[in-house]
Amino acid sequence: METLRQLWNESGTTLGGWVSVPSSVTAEAVARAGFDYVCIDAQHGAVEYSDCVSMIQAVLLGGGRPIVRVPWNEPGIIGKMLDAGAQGVIIPMVNTVVEAEAAVRACRYAPEGARSSGPTLVGPRTDRPYFEWAKDNVVCIPMIETIEAVGNLGDILAVPGIDAVYVGPSDLSITLGLGPGNHDEAPEFLEALDAIAAGCEAHGIVAGIHATGALTPDRLERGYRMITVTGDLQAMKLGMASELDRARGNDVDGSSGSMY
Repeated sequence: METLRQLWNESGTTLGGWVSVPSSVTAEAVARAGFDYVCIDAQHGAVEYSDCVSMIQAVLLGGGRPIVRVPWNEPGIIGKMLDAGAQGVIIPMVNTVVEAEAAVRACRYAPEGARSSGPTLVGPRTDRPYFEWAKDNVVCIPMIETIEAVGNLGDILAVPGIDAVYVGPSDLSITLGLGPGNHDEAPEFLEALDAIAAGCEAHGIVAGIHATGALTPDRLERGYRMITVTGDLQAMKLGMASELDRARGNDVDGSSGSMY
């Protein structure tokens, strides 16, 4: 199966699922739903490193491509998640060139970076030596989620070794003074989304974003090629509520809800 890097190199668009429940059962189920990637969220929610090991295995068992959102831009945990088998990492709150360079160093072996070699878990899973495989396939995805990061966008995108950037719309909205959530009614929010997509296009970098199924067509039109369309908790809540409404004879509006 092609990796995310390979799909993006072929100009492919990738739609993903998000996993916040610390369960290999849930992770496998999301992978089997057919998403192009499954992101395990180790920043927010209840997922710890020990959960990630089995959840990554479960995503692979389900035929998916596992990536992890790490808790922070810290080389130890980034390396540990990659050694556990994540095919890439989403790195929160990358606001400056220095922080972007640190993210790349943590994802790459020397001479491009400073990642320590020790693929104890992931090594047996690749069809050639992991050191070579990682250079061609591991993706580094800093998050652009503040007005500071948007202001530094051109310089951040110029850092070698970045494959994609990932917009956190809730934090971006907060720093714009709009409060958490998606704020498509606010011109400044949409201007920021468009500026990020345009910058990525100019630098040959994939634009990624947290969204919903309902928002996905708009994000695709704006130029985003990595879009998370739903998460396990959101889908479970909406699905349960929908079935309960049907059981009670109530109308169901089919809303996709918010990721946050």
